[in-house]
Amino acid sequence: MNKKILLMKVATIFFLTQVIIPFTAKVDKVDAFTNQVIQQGAVGEDVIELQSRLQYIGYYNGKIDGVFGWKTYWALRNFQYEFGLPIDGLAGLKTRQKLVDVTKYNEQFVKKQINKGNKFTHYGGVDLAKQKGPNPKGNNAKNNNQGTTTQKKPTANTQAKKPAAQQPKQNTAANKTQNNQTAKKPAAPNGTAKNQSRPKATAVTPPKKPTAANVPSGFSQNDIQLMANAVYGEARGEPYIGQVAVAAVILNRVQSATFPNTVSGVIFEPRAFTAVADGQIWLTPNENAKKAVMDAMNGWDPTGNAIYYFNPDTATSGWIWSRPQIKRIGKHIFCK
Repeated sequence: MNKKILLMKVATIFFLTQVIIPFTAKVDKVDAFTNQVIQQGAVGEDVIELQSRLQYIGYYNGKIDGVFGWKTYWALRNFQYEFGLPIDGLAGLKTRQKLVDVTKYNEQFVKKQINKGNKFTHYGGVDLAKQKGPNPKGNNAKNNNQGTTTQKKPTANTQAKKPAAQQPKQNTAANKTQNNQTAKKPAAPNGTAKNQSRPKATAVTPPKKPTAANVPSGFSQNDIQLMANAVYGEARGEPYIGQVAVAAVILNRVQSATFPNTVSGVIFEPRAFTAVADGQIWLTPNENAKKAVMDAMNGWDPTGNAIYYFNPDTATSGWIWSRPQIKRIGKHIFCK
């Protein structure tokens, strides 16, 4: 009798180890990403999942399109920074595993929306039904606020841009006229005259002006210069990430309904920045300040969407201490 019971127990244990446990493990296994390192410039399924997972916990608010661009890059760096991972902008094994641990990915839902052509930018923390068609006057409009306000308010910067925009058309017209005149000339009787006419046609064509790389749309050169001045005046003694943080606060204010909707309006708002009050805004910024502005404009926000910051050693306002604090970077505390 005891032998039968013992055999039954052994058989049961064998059944559990060979059938039920492997089946359970197969159910719980996370089918996430491939084994490749996902980096800037990559496209495809892995990038769609990366963007979706980053969006799920609020680090990425761009379009889920499977293209690893600047927004995805800085969202990933912010995620790595917050979770104590190596900050390299690469989705390696550790970064991918941490994303899987702290997020969810509804592949069927995401791809269904992409195939339908639906644009959704708030995948995580929102009812799925609401994500299918976000309100164009809501978050998306807010994200694009900077570009629209530039069009609505014809500042000196936009007026200065108009002649530049018209210049290529004038050059094109001049080129057409020159080409027509060249076409009407009779052919030269020998090869020497032909060779002499070629340099004239080349000389008329204006050289192409090089375009600045990685300069986000919606910002003027004046915006970039003014922000560099503000960053240098406010945070030149801070670590580099602290300079990016100050630039990010300026941009967060531009997008907030509480503040002016232009870079110059935010920076020169009364009593907003110490550097404006004491004149340090007009110091010549160094390359670090300019680079910090570009990084912030390209999406790096190490503050966690802060709209205030202060130095606790020098702050005299009791009100600023009442703001919900997010984190400390260098000597500054960043707040909501």
